[in-house]
Amino acid sequence: MVHEDYMRRCLELAELGISNVSPNPMVGCVIVSEDKIIGEGFHKKIGTAHAEVNAVNDVFERYGTAAPEMLRSATVYVSLEPCAHFGKTPPCADLLIRHQVKEVIICNADPFPAVNGKGIEKLKAAGIRILSGILEQEGRALNKRFFTRVEQQRPYIILKWAQTANGYFTPLINKKQWISNPLSKKLVHKWRAEEDAILVGKKTVMTDNPELNTREWPGSNPIRIVVDKHLDIPESSHVYNDQVKTIFLNEVKTDVEGTNHFVQMEDMTYYLPQKIAFQLYLMDIQSVIIEGGANILNQFIAAGLWDEARVIKSSTNWQEGITAPQINGFLEEIIPLNTDTLFIHRNRG
Repeated sequence: MVHEDYMRRCLELAELGISNVSPNPMVGCVIVSEDKIIGEGFHKKIGTAHAEVNAVNDVFERYGTAAPEMLRSATVYVSLEPCAHFGKTPPCADLLIRHQVKEVIICNADPFPAVNGKGIEKLKAAGIRILSGILEQEGRALNKRFFTRVEQQRPYIILKWAQTANGYFTPLINKKQWISNPLSKKLVHKWRAEEDAILVGKKTVMTDNPELNTREWPGSNPIRIVVDKHLDIPESSHVYNDQVKTIFLNEVKTDVEGTNHFVQMEDMTYYLPQKIAFQLYLMDIQSVIIEGGANILNQFIAAGLWDEARVIKSSTNWQEGITAPQINGFLEEIIPLNTDTLFIHRNRG
């Protein structure tokens, strides 16, 4: 239980990097000596120091000249296997070996090919005791985006929509009409801040003229992905502003115009979800939240190409409308949101 308590703290720290480290994983590190935490750290931003470096630096900041001796008797808890290769930063396994730590407790092995057991092997070869698999499932859940990208060569895909109590998704006529309440809207903006990208189809843009940003929640705006086969969306639409990078998937051209990136794809009529998923993987986009419209959502559902669906059901009823998508996963959680209810589904695959 002591190992689990310290590892749980690692996961708490790791989650603090959720909006800033992609496509790297979220990692937390806790250093313990004589049953006392002497240093903590997490990976704060891609390209900057890793969790282990920040935790070791924390020990030195707290204890100064006493730090080297304390580290030699320390147990290091880390939520992901220490890296063993030179990337944007030096190998963390080498750092721990240099400080001659006594033991390293690991939550998850790192499936990334440049690591994938090499960090553990290096630590063992240096005589450091290793224990792995502590809170392994919790660690995988936290880094579900990273593990999906590395193991399945595609981004983690979240489907999201709101529907009325009697199952309608949008009005029959092309006009903007809110379904969910203000609390749900704020939650959606929080979700956007947690993902690399947000994807919508042409009809959603033409009808709603959405900004697709996080204006009701602090955090970075996701990359906007717009599916517009023939580039029919007028340039006066919000998606063409320079607020954030926007990628237009189309069959017309490949070009870059300011923050707008046009990516030409072949034959978007067939296997579109698979083609989009692979294209986003090539762009190092680790996660995407798909917010509509019904056609795009239904294509991903039919392809079985999704990981999580977040469905907000309001308490209002419409007399008519376009029917909401039907999800075929298993219901994991039901959360009340004032007058709305959130249903979270997972893909059985």
